[in-house]
Amino acid sequence: MRVHINTLGCRLNQAESEQIAQQFRLAGHELVADAAEADLLVVNSCTVTRDAGRKSRRAARPMRGGQRVVVTGCHSEVRPQEFAAADLIVASAEKERLASLAAEQFGLEGSALGADFRPDARLTLYPLVLDKTRAFVKIQDGCNLSCSFCLTTIARGAARSQPPGEIVCEVTLLAQQGCQELVLTGVHAGSYGYDRGTDLGQLIERLLSETTIPRLRLSSLEPWNFKSDWLELWQRFEGRLCRHLHMSLQSGSDTVLRRMRRAYSSRQFAAKVAAARAAIPNLAVTTDIIVGFPGETEAEHAASVAFVEVVGFAGAHIFSFSPRPGTRAAAIRDQVDGATKRARHAEMSAVTLASAARFRESMVGQQLPVLWEQPRPDGVATGLTDTYLRVYAAPGTRERNTVTLAHFVSVHEDGLWAESPSG
Repeated sequence: MRVHINTLGCRLNQAESEQIAQQFRLAGHELVADAAEADLLVVNSCTVTRDAGRKSRRAARPMRGGQRVVVTGCHSEVRPQEFAAADLIVASAEKERLASLAAEQFGLEGSALGADFRPDARLTLYPLVLDKTRAFVKIQDGCNLSCSFCLTTIARGAARSQPPGEIVCEVTLLAQQGCQELVLTGVHAGSYGYDRGTDLGQLIERLLSETTIPRLRLSSLEPWNFKSDWLELWQRFEGRLCRHLHMSLQSGSDTVLRRMRRAYSSRQFAAKVAAARAAIPNLAVTTDIIVGFPGETEAEHAASVAFVEVVGFAGAHIFSFSPRPGTRAAAIRDQVDGATKRARHAEMSAVTLASAARFRESMVGQQLPVLWEQPRPDGVATGLTDTYLRVYAAPGTRERNTVTLAHFVSVHEDGLWAESPSG
C-alpha cells in the first residue's frame, strides 16, 4: 500500500504525522511524496483559521479513482461534516492508532515486523521517515485555557503531559539514529508537567543531561508559562539549547488581550522578553499576532503596532482574525470588516518584516553553527542556525544533516549567505 501524508498547521501536527508515518512504514507500507501516486491519502487537518480549514477540506479530496482518504486532526474534530467524502475520520483521541484503524477499515495487509507488531505503538525505530532533518517530539497535548478565539480545547481536549521517562527514551533513540536537532512540541509546551508534578525546565535539564542530542529547540510557548529560573539552562547547556523563543503575543493592546481572555498584559510580556534577552545573547524572539479582532478600534490597533515595533521581533506570523464557530469571539457583534483587516495586516506585516530584517542584518559578519538540510532544487545548500535564521551556501559545499560552523557574509533572500570561516 502506497501512503501519502499531508500535514497542515502546527509543529504538533508535524510530530504526530511523523508518528503516523512511522506506523505505516513499520507495518510494511510505502510512503510516497506525491499524493497522486498514493493508494491511501492521510490528511492531518488544522482549524486555527478559516483558511486552514479551507485548505484541510481541499487536501482531503481524492486525487484519482480508487484512492482512499483518511482524515484526522483539529478541523475534522470540530467540523466532521465537512469531510463527508472521506473514507475514514479518526478522532484526535485515536490519532496514535490511525494506522491500525485504517488497516481494520480497509483490510490492509502489512506487519513487516511480525505478529507481535502493534501499529499504534509509540515507537522510534525509524525516526524522521518523512525525510525531515529535525525531529519533532510530542511532549504534551490539549489545553485547559479558554481564549475567546480558539477551538483547541474543543479539538484536543484537556491538557495532558507525556511521561518524562518515555520522552527521555525517545530522544535517546533519536540521538542514536543520528538526529542533530529535535523540537519539543505541544499545544502549550510551556505547561508541560503541571499534571505530573514537574515542569518544562526540569524536562529540558533531563534531556540535555541524560541524552547526547546535539541541539534542542522549544516550540511555541505562552508568556504566562515561561519561568525566569529556566533562563540559566541556556547558560548551563550553551550551544545545545537553541537561542530561539517563540512567544505568542496575539496583540499589543491590553484591552484587546482582555477580550481575547489572555492571561497577561503587554507590560508583562515585554518584561519576559527583556529578561530572556538579557540572559541569552543574540536571542531570536518570534511571535504570533492577530489583527482585526472583534471590536478592535483604530486606537487599539495603533497601540498593538507600536508595541510590536518597540519589542522588535525576529519574525512573526500575522493572522487576520477569522471567526471560528463555537468560540466566544465568533459571537461578538462588533466584527471588523474585511478591508480594514487587510489594511491592518499589511501595516503589522511591514513592521515585523522590518524588525526581522534588522535581526538578520545584525548577524552579518558573525559565525554560528548551522544544521544543513536538503539542498534546494537549484543545488544551493540551505540550513538553520540555532537562532532560527535560514542560511544559504554555494551548491555542493554542505552535507545534509551535518552541523558546521559558517561565516555570514551578507543578507540573502529571507536569510543569510554563508561561507566557511576560512572562506
